[in-house]
Amino acid sequence: MSTSGLLGASQIRELAARFGIRPTKTWGQNFVIDANTVQRIVRVAGVGAEDVVVEVGPGLGSLTLALLPVVRHVTVVEVDPTLAGALPETVETVAPAVADRLTVVHADALRVEGLPGEAPTALVANLPYNISVPVVLNFLERFPSLERILVMVQLEVAERLAAKPGSKIYGVPSVKAAWYADVALAGNVSRSVFWPVPNVDSGLVKLIRREQPTTDASREEVFACVDAAFAQRRKTLRAALSGWAGSPKAAEAALVAAGIDPRTRGEQLDVHQFAAIASAHRARAGSVAEESE
Repeated sequence: MSTSGLLGASQIRELAARFGIRPTKTWGQNFVIDANTVQRIVRVAGVGAEDVVVEVGPGLGSLTLALLPVVRHVTVVEVDPTLAGALPETVETVAPAVADRLTVVHADALRVEGLPGEAPTALVANLPYNISVPVVLNFLERFPSLERILVMVQLEVAERLAAKPGSKIYGVPSVKAAWYADVALAGNVSRSVFWPVPNVDSGLVKLIRREQPTTDASREEVFACVDAAFAQRRKTLRAALSGWAGSPKAAEAALVAAGIDPRTRGEQLDVHQFAAIASAHRARAGSVAEESE
């Protein structure tokens, strides 16, 4: 076993063999086998001695072991029961001095509504590609204490999350992430640092929480507007939002009230403009309701 407090390729394979673990595509498992990569992730995340970190999908513990000496506490969320059971033993063996900083939660990250102990200040993770966007959005919603997120995801997903209005890859994930945070790409990651080697490239994306847009509409109302706008992204917003608003005329009224040309397409708007549309529609719906009483 490693004497550096981190895991390398041989140690990862040794642990997998010991616990009878075979990476499964069902849970999107690709284990990081390069110590330099996990140290880089911790460094780019900017976490320190006062941080309480939540990690999703710790696998065999590569990133966990890099985080534990640096932060106050790490709570990991792992869906695989074998991996969840094996991690405390691995940490106790490799890094006994910081083993008391670890809490393991055996759960599906998409269904987590609370965590034991102190509220997390940061999410740092190598996320399974198939659930990366829902996990990020779920944790931003569920845990307002999260100040920042640094996740390794499929490069295409990282680029989509960080995309800005006007880009061809700008879409629903871009807008919804921007509701909560400033989002930026934080680097690429070689396929060779994973076992098994994935057939896609990976990237780091960093989110720094900021104040949410000012609007009279709820987050759910704004997100419904965003979903409608991009469900038919080639159409003008007057047409794309007609179902959401109730009619093309109602959609146009909300757009005009929000100061947006009805001929605009969704990919041209930022999250603040979507919030303004939802707010205008809410106000119009309220006034129509009052008139009908």
